[in-house]
Amino acid sequence: MTAKLWGGRFRKEQDKRALLYSQSITFDYRLYPYDIGGSIAYAKMLGRCGFIKKKDTDAIEKALSDILAQMDAEKFSFDIDLEDIHTNIEAALVTRVGADIGGRLHTGRSRNDQVALDMRMYVKDEALEIRGGLQQVRRALIAQAEKNLDAVMPGFTHLQHAQPVLLAHHLLAYNEMLVRDEERFLKAYEAADVMPLGSAALAGTSFQIDRQFLAKELNFAKLSNNSIDAVSDRDYLIELLSACATFMMHISRLSEELILWSSSEFGFVEMDDAFTTGSSIMPQKKNPDIAELARARTAKVYGNLMTLLCLMKGLPLAYNRDLQEDKPCVFDSVDIVRDTLDVFAPMIETLVVNAKRMEQECKAGFLNATDLADYLVKKDVPFRQAHAIVGKVVSFCIRENAAIEDLPLEKLQEFSPLFQKDVYKEISLAAVINSRRAPGGTARPNVLKAIRRAKKDLGME
Repeated sequence: MTAKLWGGRFRKEQDKRALLYSQSITFDYRLYPYDIGGSIAYAKMLGRCGFIKKKDTDAIEKALSDILAQMDAEKFSFDIDLEDIHTNIEAALVTRVGADIGGRLHTGRSRNDQVALDMRMYVKDEALEIRGGLQQVRRALIAQAEKNLDAVMPGFTHLQHAQPVLLAHHLLAYNEMLVRDEERFLKAYEAADVMPLGSAALAGTSFQIDRQFLAKELNFAKLSNNSIDAVSDRDYLIELLSACATFMMHISRLSEELILWSSSEFGFVEMDDAFTTGSSIMPQKKNPDIAELARARTAKVYGNLMTLLCLMKGLPLAYNRDLQEDKPCVFDSVDIVRDTLDVFAPMIETLVVNAKRMEQECKAGFLNATDLADYLVKKDVPFRQAHAIVGKVVSFCIRENAAIEDLPLEKLQEFSPLFQKDVYKEISLAAVINSRRAPGGTARPNVLKAIRRAKKDLGME
């Protein structure tokens, strides 16, 4: 069995079952670029501070660069007996430069602050990558909104027909959600942008290392203030997973609507063949599997956030091995989010909108009832009274299987003498849409401005 970094105090080898239970190399191997990058910076700092000779620093840096290239090329064999990525890299370094030189790299450093560094660097990179993916989905939504600017659809509350809205306005609601998601991932980036090296195991180090140099070399905005907190803090991971969970919630809501809209009952959109599947027994089927899987994987992302919160809730300071289990949660959620972003942008881009079917549905469900009440309000009828009058109109239409706009003026005047010929113009579909001119409303000029604003924000103009 391979010698352990911590084996000097022990007289027996670790049981193989205990090793397999406690190893993390099967998942933390993906931290290798950050572990090597952090070690190169640390070696430079030790050389600058006189703890390592320059020639030894150069040898360490070259060897670590060679290891990085080997790992990038997927030609490195990870040893499970070495437990984790940190020990695998250190063992490979010692093999190349010898124990006398390679063994000096850990001066003043613990795996505790080393893994904290790796995870913070990982989170910073992933937060920015995810932000880029979010912008691609936003571009797809905005392109569909602009392409279908004049498409009118029923707006829903309680999944019941409520008021007509522009499809573009509906799609831009998701753009607003994704804008907030971008902000959340940037907050996660900022939370991770704290350099923990120098905290060592928990109490700091007796070596007078240059932490400011390390922060600059590794592109961190600031240093951690407390060594105990630095090695045990996982708040930045919780912030990342919270951002992931909120984003997936938004995607799940969009998925639910795409699933409904693509059904024969709605018929509002058709998904491209490339993002659907068929049935093994029913030849006619075209299933929205990608949207369904995104809806399902949202549950996994929620679970990962809850796992990490529960993992942290009872831990005494400082480092505990429990913290090893943060990584599978984080890696899984990040992978799901990135994969979802990667597939959703082209899926949205290729949606085909059935504007005619949407408009037909706008004629059912009395979507202009509120505007009929507003007509009376403009004639000085209190809104609650107007609401009651129009409720009676709707009740009559339901009994007669008629639309409000189909009723003759004489019949409307039986409910209120204030109804005049101009009422039909005010309750037309176009008038109902464009009357919502207050900022944030669905009127066409508002939506056009919102599209232009979003395009400018994304550099699409």
